[in-house]
Amino acid sequence: MTDQPSVTPPRPAAAARHVVTLRLMVNGTAHDVAVEERETLLETLRMGLHLTGAKPGCEMGQCGACTVLLDGEAVYSCLLLAVECEGRAITTIEGLARDGELDPIQRAFAAHDALQCGFCTPGQILAMKALLARNPHPSDDEIERGMAGNLCRCGAYAKILAAGRALAASR
Repeated sequence: MTDQPSVTPPRPAAAARHVVTLRLMVNGTAHDVAVEERETLLETLRMGLHLTGAKPGCEMGQCGACTVLLDGEAVYSCLLLAVECEGRAITTIEGLARDGELDPIQRAFAAHDALQCGFCTPGQILAMKALLARNPHPSDDEIERGMAGNLCRCGAYAKILAAGRALAASR
């Protein structure tokens, strides 16, 4: 047995981080942002643009807390790379109100108490906006199916349905 020191082989170098500059259209405004190619849209919105309405929930596309609109369609921002969104219209909950007035969907959610803790509310509202854009007069079943990808741990589903029903009736 010798008293030679053990030699630890060198670890492979960490993957080089490749940063790109993108122009993202968020809530009608162009933003030039530097992002890593592997950065999600959720991370860019929250960390790069300080828009914190979209929430990190499961980060696997199963809860809907991170829902935003991409070209008018509800998407999970935790599953999209920011680089995939360049040149496309991104709408977050922060972009719905106009001139200090809440969007009708936001007003309906408040009027029907379709929120409790509020964590899922931005994603729920944006999912409802996309649903009503596709189908202005959905049935209760269509509302339930359209909102199925957004979870509410507080159980406000009946009130969310009531808000959707009221919105459908008012169109």
